[in-house]
Formats: sequence, C-alpha cells, structure tokens
Amino acid sequence: MACADQPRFEGSYLGDRSRLSRDARLECKICWWVYDPAEGDPVWQIPPGTPFAELPPHWRCPQCDGDADQFMVLE
Repeated sequence: MACADQPRFEGSYLGDRSRLSRDARLECKICWWVYDPAEGDPVWQIPPGTPFAELPPHWRCPQCDGDADQFMVLE
C-alpha cells in the first residue's frame, strides 16, 4: 500500500529515471503499451537502443498520450 505522501503504485520508478536500468522495459498504466528500449519508439522517432531514462522530457505514450510518469517497470 502506498504512503499518503507517495501516491504511487508498486512497479513505479517514482519519476526518478536514474533508478532504471538501461534495458528496463516499462508499461503504460493507462493503455498497457510497453516501451522496450531494444525497439525504441517509431512514433516519436526514438531509435532502437534508447533507454527509457534517456527519452526526451516531452516524450509521451505514443498510444494514449499519457505522461512518462504513468509508466510502470516490468520485471
């Protein structure tokens, strides 16, 4: 259960991209689209091999336009 001062859910990187490994796959909690660094994101012209932590600050989910903070780390 989340603390009152941290209304995040388990699997969240809590907005701290430095906590993510270079090969971390993340899933949008709104539409379930998965960002895989091995594939990149052709919609935003993000080349394969780009870690989630290195996505530009304006990047959003290409499927539902959700903010990057809405993504959960996949195990």
